[in-house]
Amino acid sequence: MEYKDKQQLDGTLIFLMLLMVLASLIALDSIEPTLPANLQGINFMEKQLVWFLVGAVGIGISLSIHFDYLRNLAWITYALGVILLLGLEFNIPSSLVLNIKGATSWYYLPGLGNIQPSELMKISLILVLSKIIADHRAKFEEPELKDSFYLLFKILAASMVPLLLVAKQPDMGTTMVYLSIIAALILVSGIRWSIIAGICIIGIAAAGLFLYIFFQFPEFFHSYLIPEYQLNRFYGWLNPYEYQDAQGFQLVRSLLAIGSGEYIGAGYGSMNVYLPEAHTDFIFSAIANQFGFMGAIVVLSLFFLLLYKITFVALQCHDPYGSYLCTGIIGMITFQVFQNVGMTVGLLPITGIPLPFFSYGGSSLLTYMIAIGIVLNVQLRTRKYVFT
Repeated sequence: MEYKDKQQLDGTLIFLMLLMVLASLIALDSIEPTLPANLQGINFMEKQLVWFLVGAVGIGISLSIHFDYLRNLAWITYALGVILLLGLEFNIPSSLVLNIKGATSWYYLPGLGNIQPSELMKISLILVLSKIIADHRAKFEEPELKDSFYLLFKILAASMVPLLLVAKQPDMGTTMVYLSIIAALILVSGIRWSIIAGICIIGIAAAGLFLYIFFQFPEFFHSYLIPEYQLNRFYGWLNPYEYQDAQGFQLVRSLLAIGSGEYIGAGYGSMNVYLPEAHTDFIFSAIANQFGFMGAIVVLSLFFLLLYKITFVALQCHDPYGSYLCTGIIGMITFQVFQNVGMTVGLLPITGIPLPFFSYGGSSLLTYMIAIGIVLNVQLRTRKYVFT
């Protein structure tokens, strides 16, 4: 038996990504006439195409560095990400920091547009948590209970700074994505299942307590814990038709758009329901309205195939660090797809999380493409064993 290092890039993975980007460009072009007056004249398809080209450069850079060297750069990228988030927190430099819809989450770069550091921080978080786990597992091959707690402590300690900074912006959607990355990596980290089960029980109990207090003592949240606009999202989610002129407006419009699309949709560029944020958060609803159930199924199938391919790469990789990188990316994409689609059909509260590859957004598209570049990097440099 011998191994060979030279491999070809996974054409299927690249093809799936290109299909998603192409579908995004088609969707953005089709909804342009339906956008509100303040967005008319902005060609989101062209802007998305520019970011796609920037993302292609990001993939090239990701591929040029062996993923094992990324391990050495993990803390550097983490530090840079935290510095950028701190710049938003302290409004430095004030001339480039943007506050949009109450959230201080963007820098404005002349000639390029708005950059959201919290999106790029997702990649840094995956890199550093994967390094922490891989280094710990190399040191403790058969960890005792105290070693599992020690690893859990290190994961949470590294995650706490970006979590708090992003939550304070406030950006609860991205905070939840960070938590999904952390959860995915904890599941494969080798931490004892008794500890993971305990965390799950505590989480379920906390969620139950939250719901009980929310319904029995709503004034407690109004006074102490949750900002008013976030509470309104819960009210709009739980009873959208009662608040359809206010908190439930977006969800009601989304449900009408998806339902009226029926089997094959209203047709390209023929949306029959007005959708707020159709080019970003609710692009899935716009696709379902124009292309119907069939269009929605195609979108979900593309994500299923993409996640299947990334999972296959993770399982085939013989380097634990490469497998952890893929796992973090799986956690990130899976949660974002589930949350975005779930909020458009009323299954989950509206959080403003974009649909990966489809929603307009330069920072998000760049982040997903760098993530795919890392997966391709792992796949390309995984040793393949052959029998002779």
